[in-house]
Amino acid sequence: MPVNTNKTTFALFFGTRSGFPASLMASARNEMTTALKSMGHDFLMMDEDATGFGAVCTQAEGAVYAKWLRENEGKFGGVILCLPNFGDENGAAEALRHADVPIFIQAYPDEMDKMRPGLRRDAFCGKLSIMDVFRQYGIKFTAVKPHTVSPSSETFAESIDYFDRICRVVGGVREMSVGAIGARVTPFKTVRIDELALQRHGITVETFDLSEVFDLVGKIPASDSQLAAKAAYLQSYADFSKMPAEGFDKLARLSVVIDRIVADNRLDTVAIRCWTEMQNVLGVSPCVLLSDMNDRGLIASCEVDIGNAVAMRAASLASGDVAACLDWNNNYEDEEDKCILFHCGPVPQGMMAARGDVTGHEIIGSVVPMECTFGCNVGRIKPGPFTFTSMMSENGSLRFYVGEGAFTDDPIPADFFGCAGVVDIPNLQDVLLHVGYQGHRHHVSVTPGLVAAPMIEALEYYLGYEVSLPQES
Repeated sequence: MPVNTNKTTFALFFGTRSGFPASLMASARNEMTTALKSMGHDFLMMDEDATGFGAVCTQAEGAVYAKWLRENEGKFGGVILCLPNFGDENGAAEALRHADVPIFIQAYPDEMDKMRPGLRRDAFCGKLSIMDVFRQYGIKFTAVKPHTVSPSSETFAESIDYFDRICRVVGGVREMSVGAIGARVTPFKTVRIDELALQRHGITVETFDLSEVFDLVGKIPASDSQLAAKAAYLQSYADFSKMPAEGFDKLARLSVVIDRIVADNRLDTVAIRCWTEMQNVLGVSPCVLLSDMNDRGLIASCEVDIGNAVAMRAASLASGDVAACLDWNNNYEDEEDKCILFHCGPVPQGMMAARGDVTGHEIIGSVVPMECTFGCNVGRIKPGPFTFTSMMSENGSLRFYVGEGAFTDDPIPADFFGCAGVVDIPNLQDVLLHVGYQGHRHHVSVTPGLVAAPMIEALEYYLGYEVSLPQES
């Protein structure tokens, strides 16, 4: 079960302005909280008696709200700024200029039979004023179409779904930790990364030598309860009937060790050196373990691709679903907008058309005894829309590209090794030229669903990364 389905907890802000009906605050508080509860969101709301009607009308009340936010730091991932009437832009700026989370601005619509003084809202105009002053202060915010909307409407629910995805990406990427298990494979300069550039953006890389991992694998006693539980779990996860018993035992031990490394070091993602030491020393391929981790919501990339571990986490947070790291691998006949995405077996079961079949590695098996290569979770990727992305570092910057496409049900030859799917990506040839000319990886991260828009806003606008849209080249 993916872990990224947790919805954002919001801090609620209600703005009012002298001369406008403050009596609207009470009904807005009730309508907003009722709507959020129906969507499954938790929220924090300042006490009604902390200021007039629990709203912010002046800079002094803005300071009260800012203090309340500081006292609740870490308990919310975004702010919903609600305007039942015009709202005071200076009080809002004072309240939220140090919020350090995404801010969604919502304005109530006026009703034509309630336009006389004492009833009219004018939040339509007030929203523009707050957006203006926020720009002057450098306060980042999110606003979507339509300009005004009631919290009880379906349109508002759609807007909050979008904003929720932004908040999850911002909160989950800006302070994330990546575990690099093993050094980069020497031939794969394609996955080199600048750790200092990552750290400047709050992303920490922790490294673990494979020799330490192998030593820990050998020290797990046969009586270990975690080992027994892991073995039983793996047998339920995929079909291991073809795998030698000794290899399966080593694979279960390796899974226990990786889980402990993740827990002990509080890692959000891992990037693993998956060949050929794994095969030569342990006699296994770890692909199915990456599949399992990704299915559990612990992002895992192969070939020590730290950049795509970060991209996978961003994509998974945006979708609230699993993610996979795949190769841009094969053309599909003469179809210019289709190709085959593939990897040896780290694809989560949540993206596969059927339960995986654990086999030997038919590529590495040409240089290592085949019986030492089992662990590839082989199958096909199920059809459906998806979002794709990748990340690299260059000159101290983190650079992403983001796009959308669909896995199709087009056939792939039965003897095609690994876990693969045919994709249909509009303007694919432009995407491939962009990947090549810009120096992006041969890997691409994918997640189910069309979530490019919130990902782009989170990565580019809120987090300050460089994001390109190769389908629009």
